[in-house]
Amino acid sequence: MHKHHSALGLATAPFNSARGIALAERPVDPVTLIRPHAASRAARYFVEKFPGTSMYAVKANPSPALLRVLWASGITHYDVASIAEVRLVAQTLPGATLCFMHPVKAEEAIAAAYHEHGVRVFSLDSLEELDKIMRATGNAADLTLCVRLRVSSEHSKLSLASKFGAAPGETRQLLFAARQAADALGICFHVGSQAMTPEAYAQAMERVRAAIVDAAVTVDVVDVGGGFPSSYPGMEPPPLDRYFETIHRAFESLPISYSAELWAEPGRALCAEYSSLIVRVEKRRGSELYINDGAYGALFDAAHIGWRFPVALLREPDSGARDMEFSFYGPTCDDMDHMAGPFLLPADVQAGDYVEIGMLGAYGAAMRTAFNGFGSGKTMVVDDEPMTSLYLDDAIEPVPSNVVTL
Repeated sequence: MHKHHSALGLATAPFNSARGIALAERPVDPVTLIRPHAASRAARYFVEKFPGTSMYAVKANPSPALLRVLWASGITHYDVASIAEVRLVAQTLPGATLCFMHPVKAEEAIAAAYHEHGVRVFSLDSLEELDKIMRATGNAADLTLCVRLRVSSEHSKLSLASKFGAAPGETRQLLFAARQAADALGICFHVGSQAMTPEAYAQAMERVRAAIVDAAVTVDVVDVGGGFPSSYPGMEPPPLDRYFETIHRAFESLPISYSAELWAEPGRALCAEYSSLIVRVEKRRGSELYINDGAYGALFDAAHIGWRFPVALLREPDSGARDMEFSFYGPTCDDMDHMAGPFLLPADVQAGDYVEIGMLGAYGAAMRTAFNGFGSGKTMVVDDEPMTSLYLDDAIEPVPSNVVTL
């Protein structure tokens, strides 16, 4: 019934779309749909258009199948934040360059990364972390050390401004000390997740400029971190090339080494379009739909930070009813298993209907648990298009049609 997808070791559905699977298989459990062509397209966009090196932020989706797609599409560097991620990528992609970009690491993790897995790039935001890195690596002389600056998250939907990053009064001494210890000195920052304007990066680069001038050090790497957005209901960002242009202009004007490198750490932007979810409506209560995945599954962000994802009713023929606003309850016994939305679906949706929830490639699968005995289900490869995309106008090669005949 299913043909084997050789590249990923997963089943490809007989009807290669969300609607086709829902109507043909009537699945009892949630079905995760993955779209290798969408992740490949996003990776090629960054490889070809970002004016520097793009490293994938593994935390966004650590699936080995996705890692192999990104590698095959030209992503050679990977931002790892734990020794488990180091081991995962080293095992999955032996030729990858690993960059340990968590600013606070266990000394044992640093030692294992350096001595066992060849990691040479580490981030830090304090003198204590610098001392730890030097002890753990035996005062290695081949390190690239990236000092993380604290920058504003005001232009981003999720702040990353409070936990990490050296404050302005701390950077001069830290940059000077790291320069003495490093083979290559870098400066990095993170503007926050889902940055909605390129201005976020322009402002952060001014902070980089001030830090360099204040410390009077030669900088070899500027890493603009993550934050590159994807498109969600109510969060439609400008085209990514505007972000790239803003970053490039700012980088070119910095007082840095002529041979300095520009890096970025896209996570969401590379994997959000990779995955979606088919869920079944188990009950309707007014404008509330009880579905079979939720806050403890792939919809953590929808529940805990109010993220809105695109949704579509998978019914044949299409409903003619007007759309109305719904909220979701997940399958567990916990009241917190609630996704307020609002999610726009036809007003006649009912128990037994199937709904596709899109743009879950970033953080959806990564946050899933088996709480209350839920969380199982198939993963299937499909070749239809994601529900929304920032890359379709820049497709490098034709992609499969979305049309499915049942």
